[in-house]
Amino acid sequence: ATTKLDTDPSDLEGSGLPPGHSPHSLTPSRWALWFFKNDRSRAWQDNLHLVTKVDTVEDFWAMYGHIQLASKLSSGCDYALFKDGIEPMWEDSKNKRGGRWLISLAKQQRHSELDRLWLETLLCLIGESFAEHSREVCGAVLNVRTKGDKIAVWTREAENQAGVLHIGRIYKERLGLSTKTIIGYQAHADTATKSNSLAKNKFVV
Repeated sequence: ATTKLDTDPSDLEGSGLPPGHSPHSLTPSRWALWFFKNDRSRAWQDNLHLVTKVDTVEDFWAMYGHIQLASKLSSGCDYALFKDGIEPMWEDSKNKRGGRWLISLAKQQRHSELDRLWLETLLCLIGESFAEHSREVCGAVLNVRTKGDKIAVWTREAENQAGVLHIGRIYKERLGLSTKTIIGYQAHADTATKSNSLAKNKFVV
């Protein structure tokens, strides 16, 4: 199928782009989509697969159109979208001093809210929605679980209070969460030591 960009350069008139300019590059970041499928017979890292990398808006929408919606994944599966060069695990050197803003969803929200919230999360990332603090963002993770799904935005430095709070406030606003809804930020170092009890929030918005 031809896209609008294949058809006629005049379609781009009025976009303010110089001729020959790549129309919608995701600068400064290239993003990688990862998929995790839980198979208990294999090591955790063997269950994690790099799906594709995207560096334009068109690539992103093509990818999004080809993968299963979040609400259709089976329990135990994850999606992760991370900046190219950062793996979606605590141990990665760019993640280990950081933490995550965590959205926990009730079971019944899978069919009403999950897809919208995950897509909005992805758009926050690729659109560099956090202004100068976007460089603090490492990626986002979606966990599809029987007890309730989770979405988290991971950042690089848990001690960067100004950056972390800015990201949390913008993220909450973009998701359209009510002011009564509280979301929390947990440092990975705290989460890693709490195997079954929830880590306490370092910040909330």
